[in-house]
Amino acid sequence: MKTRFKIYKTIGFICLFIVTYTSCTDDLNITPNDDQTILSENLFEDEAAYKQVLAGIYANLALTGTDGPGSSNLKNIDAGTSQFGRVLLYVQTLSADQMIWSYENDPGTREIQRNLWTAQNPLLLGMFSRAHLSIALANNFLRETTDEKLDARNVSTTVRNEIPAYRAEARLMRAMAYYYMMDIFGKANFADETTPINSQPEVYERTELFSFIESELKEIDADLIDAKQNEYGRADKAVAYMILAKMYLNHEVYLDARDNDKYNNCVSYCEKIIGGGYSLATNYLHNFMADNNTNSATNEIIFPIISDGFTTQNYGPTTVMVNGSVGSIEVNGAEVGVGAGGWGGALRVRKQFVELFDGSFANDTRNTIISEGRPIDIDDISDKDSGYIIQKYSNATSTGSFGVDQTFVDTDFPLFRLADVYLMYAEAHLRGGGGDLTTAVGYVNALRTRANNANTIASSDLTLDFILDERARELHWEAHRRQDLIRYNKFTGGNYNWAWKGNGSNGISLPDHFKVYPIPTASMAANPNLTQNIGY
Repeated sequence: MKTRFKIYKTIGFICLFIVTYTSCTDDLNITPNDDQTILSENLFEDEAAYKQVLAGIYANLALTGTDGPGSSNLKNIDAGTSQFGRVLLYVQTLSADQMIWSYENDPGTREIQRNLWTAQNPLLLGMFSRAHLSIALANNFLRETTDEKLDARNVSTTVRNEIPAYRAEARLMRAMAYYYMMDIFGKANFADETTPINSQPEVYERTELFSFIESELKEIDADLIDAKQNEYGRADKAVAYMILAKMYLNHEVYLDARDNDKYNNCVSYCEKIIGGGYSLATNYLHNFMADNNTNSATNEIIFPIISDGFTTQNYGPTTVMVNGSVGSIEVNGAEVGVGAGGWGGALRVRKQFVELFDGSFANDTRNTIISEGRPIDIDDISDKDSGYIIQKYSNATSTGSFGVDQTFVDTDFPLFRLADVYLMYAEAHLRGGGGDLTTAVGYVNALRTRANNANTIASSDLTLDFILDERARELHWEAHRRQDLIRYNKFTGGNYNWAWKGNGSNGISLPDHFKVYPIPTASMAANPNLTQNIGY
């Protein structure tokens, strides 16, 4: 069993209080449309509660409820459609050119992978709701840790000395939730710890969200723990820098205007992260194994969503991907540490992704494609024997053992890792963000070398299109692809099509408004200030 930040021993405790001490309406339980989550004063009689409440914010990224993997603390929302990492994977990866889900009766998946979504899609409601619950939990923690509250409770000096860092982490987790809302939906219900209880929140559009997140992350910098110095599973300065770097790299999408200074800022924050003591895992696949909290991946992973097959059983992204990648023909589950048959061909890869590994990438460590006995084309999504599968994620360890459970894996999901920083640096440099060309090429070649690929590149090979393809090879199935394609103007329109894009077997053009998802109908019902995105 893994030793980590003890967020999972406290999540049931904290959610109990969220359920018991609340002034929220049923609409909040559908989608937290403001922050009417209130905790009892009695909770804080034990000073250990401050860290436990902070842990609850992190736990919301991995768990869905308090009564096992099928439970949900969001009313009328199924656990399988609201686990943060899983729905993030669906909206960012399943919607693009890398992944296919066989079982289209699963709620919402058909519409996401065929780009047919509407405001009634349950996965979108799950994403919207889970992100807003993170915001609500963070805001409540901030309300309960003011100087006035701490004075009234006569909190000890020892705990008070920890509170500034705790508060900074809560603000960071709130900023991250708003970042994903900005990227995925283009707007969010906005509330902070000063928002009056029982009030309808205002709505922030992308420009307002960008400004808030940027200023918030800069303001908390001094109070955040330095990179790699916090407990495993807790956020630090590097996580804040990662969000800022991603915002600056995507600023033309979010702000609808080009600003070279923001590309410069992206390079600067990448440099800050790289200077924080990170290094590449010695083996690419260590990042995706059951012991990625102890093997060489700890040098590379900047922020994980923790998974533990014993204490945190849930249908999160790594459980889905490890079980889903077991083939209907191959029955390769035993070698990746789950049941021999896994989920019988649930996940496969689209042809366009496979083609990125042609030629010199055949023996690249990042190429875990299994093709034998399978056609590359997926003419019928329900045919689990068609299309190649991959074996990137595993419930096996780097030392030859396996996770503790054969369904719920021990593999943490690498939400942010150093390889992404290397590629962001190179791209921002090419987009006019300063930095150094030789350094950028060196970062790309470091990834090639780590992948046992002798085909390193020269400066003349480093182009924006090259970076987009290299990001797919390095970062596939890590919840980045939709964002990348939108930044490159290849997600909507018809200048790049992939299998089943727009529900065409060979792909068809998507309308431009699909660059953001619709606001869920239930979310708009909960907050009349919300309006639907254009085109839906």
